[in-house]
Amino acid sequence: MNDSLRDDAWQETAPLPLPAADDPTLFLLQHAGQHVHARGCRAALASGPLVTLAGRVAAFFAQQRGGPGLLVGAIPFEPRADDALYQPERVLPALPVQPPAAPALEGVVQAEPSADDYAAAVDRAVQALRDPRQDLHKVVLARSLLAHTRHALTPDVLLARLGADPSVATYAVPLPVELGQAPAWLVGATPELLLRKRGAQVLSHPLAGSARRSADPVQDERAAQTLLASGKDHDEHRHVVEAIVDGLSPYCSHIDAQARPVLHATATMWHLGTRIHATLKDPRVPAAALLAQLHPTPAVCGTPQQAALQRIRELEPVPRGFYAGAVGWLDEQGDGDWYVAIRCARLQGTQLRLYAGAGIVAGSQPQAEVAETAAKFAALLNALGVSEPAPPTEPLA
Repeated sequence: MNDSLRDDAWQETAPLPLPAADDPTLFLLQHAGQHVHARGCRAALASGPLVTLAGRVAAFFAQQRGGPGLLVGAIPFEPRADDALYQPERVLPALPVQPPAAPALEGVVQAEPSADDYAAAVDRAVQALRDPRQDLHKVVLARSLLAHTRHALTPDVLLARLGADPSVATYAVPLPVELGQAPAWLVGATPELLLRKRGAQVLSHPLAGSARRSADPVQDERAAQTLLASGKDHDEHRHVVEAIVDGLSPYCSHIDAQARPVLHATATMWHLGTRIHATLKDPRVPAAALLAQLHPTPAVCGTPQQAALQRIRELEPVPRGFYAGAVGWLDEQGDGDWYVAIRCARLQGTQLRLYAGAGIVAGSQPQAEVAETAAKFAALLNALGVSEPAPPTEPLA
């Protein structure tokens, strides 16, 4: 399939002056030479739960509004919560990519929950997974780090530093805030494509099963091969692939998924990945309808979905919001790109909340899952000039 964006009317290619980086309507999604960089809000899509998204999008584009035939934004982790999409005023060239200096942090990094409490939550999940009376096969548990910068931080600082890794899609998405509050964005660098639709062609590239990379080539190769041979990680990955294939099957005449996952590398992590190509029976099926079938996958939630969602609500002290949701765009032809919103931080004024999660199965070891989430924080921490998570009582300034 052709992964390039169509040369649609909403794509502007002429060089234009870039507005301020603290523009509260800044949306950016870019990967491997593709980008959507949008500014301004011409009209907001009426918010609602994921199950109603396709209908709301169709009604939106049925009205003659002018402007780009495009909606950009994010859906939250909870499928029953309100999404946040809007029609931009204009689409611009990509942001400059010269990485600026790391922002100055101050105070302490607060773990939410502490590593010990997270390990205890993992242990509780493992006990439920091993209980034959529980209908639960996998649950993804997340934790967060709360940090502060000396001065208000704009998304472009993190975007430029995260964009040094060509294996990921960098993104900044405006988030809803209360009236009078500072603008907020979800900013990150995700390796995981949930859905790409162009006409009848669909692509998904789920990742599940992870290992931290090493600067030592021998240790790095050992970590990769250990992951590739891990029964626990293959089990975790299988749940994700099966869920996506099952979600697409009612709409597709053909689905081709790799027989076995292969290694996918980012700058900080190894992952198991499977490319899934599909052909729709009817190319008019919109990306929004497919998105509702796929999200949240077992890669960010677990399986069965409702049982995993309930465990997450019970065990995670900080609501996820748009973390582990999806970021992307939809156009009036029904096409779109949607990436899983991981490896990210919620940025608002001088406050950053960084997120990471791990897939828990019956064979999981709590301390290993603590280590995995610590490794997944690395991309954002490196962008902030911090090599490792600081202990919760250690000042950063």
